[in-house]
Amino acid sequence: MIRRLGGDLPIKEIRIADAKAPAPFAPGLEFSPPARGTWNIVHTGMLIPEAHEIFVCAEGCLRGVVLTAAEMGASDRFSTVAVRENNVTDGDLEESLIEGVSDILEKLPQKPPAVLVYTSCIHHFIGADLGHIYKTLRARFPDVDFTDCYMNPIMRKSGLTPDQLMRRQLYSLLHGAPKREKTVLVAGNDFMTDDAGDFPMHLRKNGWELCEIQRCRSYADYQALAGAALCLTNQPAAIPGGKLLAERFGMPHLHLPLSFDTDEIRAGWTAFCRAAGIPEPDFDSLAGACEEKLAEAKREIGDAPVEIDYTATSRPLSLARMLLAHGFCVTRVYLDGVSGEETGDFAALQKTAPDLLLSPTVDPVMRVRPRKTPEKTLAVGQKAAWFTGSDTFVNIVENGGLYGYDAVCGMAALLCDAWRTPKDARRLIQIKGMGCASCL
Repeated sequence: MIRRLGGDLPIKEIRIADAKAPAPFAPGLEFSPPARGTWNIVHTGMLIPEAHEIFVCAEGCLRGVVLTAAEMGASDRFSTVAVRENNVTDGDLEESLIEGVSDILEKLPQKPPAVLVYTSCIHHFIGADLGHIYKTLRARFPDVDFTDCYMNPIMRKSGLTPDQLMRRQLYSLLHGAPKREKTVLVAGNDFMTDDAGDFPMHLRKNGWELCEIQRCRSYADYQALAGAALCLTNQPAAIPGGKLLAERFGMPHLHLPLSFDTDEIRAGWTAFCRAAGIPEPDFDSLAGACEEKLAEAKREIGDAPVEIDYTATSRPLSLARMLLAHGFCVTRVYLDGVSGEETGDFAALQKTAPDLLLSPTVDPVMRVRPRKTPEKTLAVGQKAAWFTGSDTFVNIVENGGLYGYDAVCGMAALLCDAWRTPKDARRLIQIKGMGCASCL
């Protein structure tokens, strides 16, 4: 029997003391709140300069990716091949893909140096011969680099997720390049590392260069990434990309997680400095600057409730733990799972902040959850802004390029700015792929 959601349905949230990691909530039917600032596979694939994306899928599913390309002003780098019922019943799924991609490339005003072909659920349900497809395309267009990408939501719960695969495939088209000494590649992020941050500045001070896909302006620039001396990742979803670079080019890979704990940040910096053979920075000075910024933010915000969501940063529990330790009144964290990198933060918060609430973002009941707070609430992240109905929010996704000690200082500054200057949350969170124009 169909029953309307509403009324006195229980809100599915839990005290962190009563929660279990890594899955505090039971899986089931899912809801997606209308906060659209996070990137998707279309945005991320566009980071490869001069590349052309071709999505091969049923027309109904193509609607969203077509709109994504249009909204980011990249329709000239985007094409589709529609899969219809007869392609399944007639058994010509492979042929239709090959001929569709070929027709697109022959009609483009200029052949791109690289093509990202996104196959979809139906190709994997039916067992399409992807090896044959790519072998044929490469033979037909020897001057074009092809790579396999996936629009396959059935892969979300097992193996690598579509997000992890996309971040890995960003580097699958690299051929190899002369080794560039004293160059570190920060891989797998959507956002470029902030040039004014402490990490890039310390690199430059010691004669090292930071290279990232976001800094590439041509396909030749992109190919030069393969010559980096070291590879660094800081997002969990970027790890498969770092491993690929290490396997293919012998590039030492360091995964130094984003964190808001100055001791964890220091450990990461120490590991990198030893690998690069450069002196360590003045850790006490950097940590002291963090303390000053946090104290300033606490004076500004006082005891106002703070709510955080996982799209603002991949370490929402680390952020909550840091803010609570500095006297902030963090009342709720919106997340659907606890990543391995947050296990320590989760265990610590169970002891130090047992009443901290964890709320899911995808449970359908959240659709009818009251979206008003009795007092002025500071939301960190777009989903937190939507769930609280607050215009006092930090408009950020994936940490916005902040890393290291700069992530702590930068977040403190963003908290102050959000508290002082309300934003039109309804308008801002509708913008798809926050900052994605930076990749064009």
